[in-house]
Amino acid sequence: MSKPFPQHLNDFLEYCEVEKGLSLNTVKSYSRFVQKFFSWLKEQKLERLSPEDLTESHVSKYRVWLSRRPNIVRHAFPTLHPSTQIRYLIALRSFLSYFHEKNIPTLPTEKIKLPKDRKERLIKFLDIEQLRRLFESPNTETVSGLRDRAVLEALFSTGLRVAELAALNTKQLASALNRDDFELGVVGKGGYPRVVYFSDRALHWLKKYIQKRKDDDEALFINFKGPKKDSRRISVRGIEMIVEKYSKMAGIPFLATPHTLRHSFATDLMNKGVDLRIVQEFLGHRNIATTQIYTHVTSKHLRDIHKKFHGGEGL
Repeated sequence: MSKPFPQHLNDFLEYCEVEKGLSLNTVKSYSRFVQKFFSWLKEQKLERLSPEDLTESHVSKYRVWLSRRPNIVRHAFPTLHPSTQIRYLIALRSFLSYFHEKNIPTLPTEKIKLPKDRKERLIKFLDIEQLRRLFESPNTETVSGLRDRAVLEALFSTGLRVAELAALNTKQLASALNRDDFELGVVGKGGYPRVVYFSDRALHWLKKYIQKRKDDDEALFINFKGPKKDSRRISVRGIEMIVEKYSKMAGIPFLATPHTLRHSFATDLMNKGVDLRIVQEFLGHRNIATTQIYTHVTSKHLRDIHKKFHGGEGL
């Protein structure tokens, strides 16, 4: 008889890190998501349940339990957001995949079904007018306002993930101060390298921000308030709060996030006819299927253009 689920956790995480080559952050996320399943097992007095004893009924009850969990992060949703529920289910499915890989009998992974419209979820992005209002919201007479403008411009110009932006150091941008164009090598999600590019406008604001700095902190984006310490590097959450703040000030009809600017970057490229494979490279997606979520948005855009300019009037 196989061991209970919780006793397989360490082996599963090691498998994810070593054999699948997942990043440390992804492994930590899997650990957190799988332990939600353990919480359900404990609540149902099923702590001794082993992989070989898992049934579709168990999975069904777990899904109902997830759908009723209170949402303590996003108050707009009283219960866990559907996308969060999906992450928990994906983690459980990966857990089962591990058992199959190790020849440990358990429920087939296809029994854990995800919503059919998962890859057609609504992509929120900003149009040109919304971007203009967003970029013009910070008070660039202050160093913190210059930082915020540079953050917004850099996110849209490069399509960087928020963690990638937060990790940048000033010395990486030093050579850009005397140039009109700049490209930068970054190591992204999963430890995969790629090159990102800064527009003239983004470089303009980055230069103004760096030149205004009077400190020697190695981090590119820092906090200007709070206690001084070894490094005042701004956190991922700090950048998220910057985008949220100016999203409200600019009158954006939804709460924008750093990922909204990444979506806007990709959608802008797609709308201008850039090949999907090129957009995939810019975004650092390992799988083209991940990038294909933008085709749903741009297809509607092309449809609207066709209707407006090629409706057949006058025939």
